[in-house]
Amino acid sequence: MTHAANRYTELVELLNRYSYEYHMLDAPSVDDAVYDGLFTELKALEAEDPSIIRSDSPSQRVGNELKGGFQKVQHRSRMLSLNDVFDKAEVEAWVKRMDKLLPGNTHEFFADIKMDGLACSLIYEDGLLVQAVTRGDSFVGEDVTTNARTIKNIPLKLRENSDISRFSKGRTEIRGEIVMLKKDFEHLNALQRKTGKPEFANPRNLAAGTMRQLDPALVASRPLTFIAYDLIRDTASEIPTNMSAYETLSALGIRRNSQARVFTTLEDTMRFVDEWSEKRHTLPFNTDGLVVKVNDRELFAELGVVGKQPRGAVAFKYAAEQATTIVKDIVISIGRTGAATPVAVFDPVQVAGSTVQHASLHNADEIVRKDVRVGDTVIIYKAGDIIPQVESVVLELRPKDAQVFEYEKELARQYPELEFDRPDGEAVYRVKGTNSDLILKRALEHFASKGALDIDTLGEKNVVALVDAGYVHDLADIYALTKDDLLKLDRFAAISAEKLIDAIADKKQPPLQRFVYGLGIRHVGVQTAIDLVKHFENMDKLAHATIDELKSIDGVGEVVAESIVAWFADEDNLTLLDKFTSLGVSPFYEAKRGKLEGQNFVITGSLESMSRDEAADKIRALGGTFQTAVAKDTTYLVAGGKVGSSKLKKAESYGTKIMNEKELLELLAV
Repeated sequence: MTHAANRYTELVELLNRYSYEYHMLDAPSVDDAVYDGLFTELKALEAEDPSIIRSDSPSQRVGNELKGGFQKVQHRSRMLSLNDVFDKAEVEAWVKRMDKLLPGNTHEFFADIKMDGLACSLIYEDGLLVQAVTRGDSFVGEDVTTNARTIKNIPLKLRENSDISRFSKGRTEIRGEIVMLKKDFEHLNALQRKTGKPEFANPRNLAAGTMRQLDPALVASRPLTFIAYDLIRDTASEIPTNMSAYETLSALGIRRNSQARVFTTLEDTMRFVDEWSEKRHTLPFNTDGLVVKVNDRELFAELGVVGKQPRGAVAFKYAAEQATTIVKDIVISIGRTGAATPVAVFDPVQVAGSTVQHASLHNADEIVRKDVRVGDTVIIYKAGDIIPQVESVVLELRPKDAQVFEYEKELARQYPELEFDRPDGEAVYRVKGTNSDLILKRALEHFASKGALDIDTLGEKNVVALVDAGYVHDLADIYALTKDDLLKLDRFAAISAEKLIDAIADKKQPPLQRFVYGLGIRHVGVQTAIDLVKHFENMDKLAHATIDELKSIDGVGEVVAESIVAWFADEDNLTLLDKFTSLGVSPFYEAKRGKLEGQNFVITGSLESMSRDEAADKIRALGGTFQTAVAKDTTYLVAGGKVGSSKLKKAESYGTKIMNEKELLELLAV
């Protein structure tokens, strides 16, 4: 069986289990976004090879059986689900489809926040609550009336109002979501911690699980909330629009979202969607999107239903806050304090609206606790919508040959020249024989050196003075120094202080290749920094480069690529880059175009007229590339004094032209 066929079989079995947990047990073990991500992968495999499609594939499923425990109840009208859309183009396509079916109609769009809870229908007869039924498979749900009656904001009797007195007669059905509000969820988990009990996973799972409890007293002890989104009467004309349904719900004493709005244009509707993309985290409940419907309910009914989805409504889904991906590698980053931090590198994946391709695994203990291995399918999420994290491993999809990650062995492989130890009581391995101040001093000396930013007067002694005085805690802090700060130190008088401040300010817009080299990324020398900048042209593209993209650059192999990815995955380094920006540091890229473009130079032996570094700068200034060793693509080998024979022989074998210093100077002359 091929790898694709094996993967397909594993996905079918796993997704069917997730579906059973969600629809039958009301106890999903993963977030909806995880299911969606794996389901998308399944459909892609089926599209690639339809012959592998199994009859029990989730893509072929029509509905799900209901388990026992509660009495089954058939809905008078189906509790429909909605088609998902993810961008404006898909919303526009939805509107065009409606226009084609019902040409000539002007639309009013009703938009409301989509709640993440348990869908439930409340049935009132002559104003009194007589039944509560879950969504189930949309045709048949379960009777949870006893439990629903314990939810304090569900009225046992509808409020009477002379303007809507007809709703107190006959059958009134109210549909909505049973949710656990964020504050109530946090309070319950605080109690769990206090009593030494395990915390609940998330509000949605807790709300659904609570409603399936057979003991109403337990249900009553947990603060659930019902929020309505629909109102149904036997005579449809009593509720002409979705907004009038919401207004009636409020009059009847039923909670509904106050954020709901009606719009006459799609542009205004999408502005509302974008607004709540930013504001949704301020809501009292969890949400993953908005519902957009045709406001006119008669038109909505005319549009009809396809499968389980009405044509007159869509669910706009915000970017998933969880996703699945496969771990390609685990690299270890050495931070500014000497701490060794493991980083999972994976295929790029969209999480919370941005593309991520690596996540911190924090320390060796965390890798053991989550048992993360190269080749694993993992669930990724964003902590605070910013930092990507590995939540867990999908063990059912683990390759049979996946090896346990041996931390100390990997440290020795990735950093053979360094020694590490793990201080007692700490979870982190650190470089042996160093401390954070010593590392910072070395890093700052490198940052200010001639090959990097070349900051005049910021030599070793001044670096030591600044770090020891506590004025500099990272590389970016030098840009926050003031003349008054320096005058407090014995080393500085007015002129020398002003000279250093001016020298630092003069390097606020450094060439990008010098800035990249100055950051001190392991294995990234002057030429590698130049090659990286020439390829990516800006810092953001470099920061988001994959290992494969980096390896496509001449001279960048696996080890160098791993080191670069690890550096940009370190939270301290990302914070440092943000700090540079906030202090007005803006490196620039300027493509070198000159007569030496496309020509590669190696210098061997000593030059009389200039140093090797000066010659390298002149070559680069004219668009040429300076190499440290003769290779097949080397154009010229410059032979200075005291030349070794090995480079000459290598150049001859490759057909590289050999020139002397005089010929080089003639070539460099403008």
